[in-house]
Amino acid sequence: MDIRQLAAFHKVATLLSFSKAATELKYAQSSVTSQIKGLEMSLGVDLFDRLGGRIQLTEAGQRLLPYAEQMLALAGEARGATVGSGDPSGVLTIGSMESITSYRMPPLLEFFHHRYPALHIVLRPSLCAETCHALRQGMFDMGFLMEAETQHPGVQTEVLGSEPLTVVAAPDHPLTQLPKVTTEELRRTQVISAEAGCAYRELFEAELNDGTGEALPFLEFGTIESIKRGVAAGLGISLLPTACVQDTLDTGILVELEWDIPFEVFTQLAWRRGKNLTREMRVFTDQSIRFLAEEYGR
Repeated sequence: MDIRQLAAFHKVATLLSFSKAATELKYAQSSVTSQIKGLEMSLGVDLFDRLGGRIQLTEAGQRLLPYAEQMLALAGEARGATVGSGDPSGVLTIGSMESITSYRMPPLLEFFHHRYPALHIVLRPSLCAETCHALRQGMFDMGFLMEAETQHPGVQTEVLGSEPLTVVAAPDHPLTQLPKVTTEELRRTQVISAEAGCAYRELFEAELNDGTGEALPFLEFGTIESIKRGVAAGLGISLLPTACVQDTLDTGILVELEWDIPFEVFTQLAWRRGKNLTREMRVFTDQSIRFLAEEYGR
């Protein structure tokens, strides 16, 4: 076995596609196929079952995958320890939802851009369930979650803090005139929300639907900015992370509704459970805690 064969195997195993693996590795597909065949000949086993246009790992391939990850991680550490400055380099693929990417991460990304220019951080838009799946499959190196739960199967997390949430409306919305807004009053109001799969949306929806016997319709908008514009135009109210709406609250474009939010979500940094963190992942974890945890009062 050699490192190139293991790298090709790991990429094909996580993407379950020779063509996609070739694209990410910047190899010709024939080269990736040759690397896999060479590794299979070296081990004397088939690592993939080829079923028409699809592939899947054999039992031998599944047993090899965690060892390949460990050997690739150690090779990266060894390379970093011997190339001179030892500064983190390479690529880190991070899964993250829009609210964190756009409203929490810019100072962190600016720091990495100036301090570690050889480390390329690739952000992949992903909802929490998708991020956890991608981490378990090895498709993401790390990911950010915003969930009520802090324990996830196959995933290890570092809780950065409780994410403040705010219910917002246009300044002329009738509910802004009330000193306190009840859940029943929110049930009678059009709600604009992010797509299904967002933790705080699902908690909000469950709270409004509780005891009604029917699912209340939510008006789904694709992005946080479009939600804020829809709320400002008087189309409805919305529950969003406070960090996402602070600018519009400060300028008076939106107004906070006085509703006691009965649930809590936590922003978390996550990676695959049992995975040996590379030097780059450790640096990213340390700096994420430094930059983001301070915002949550840790």
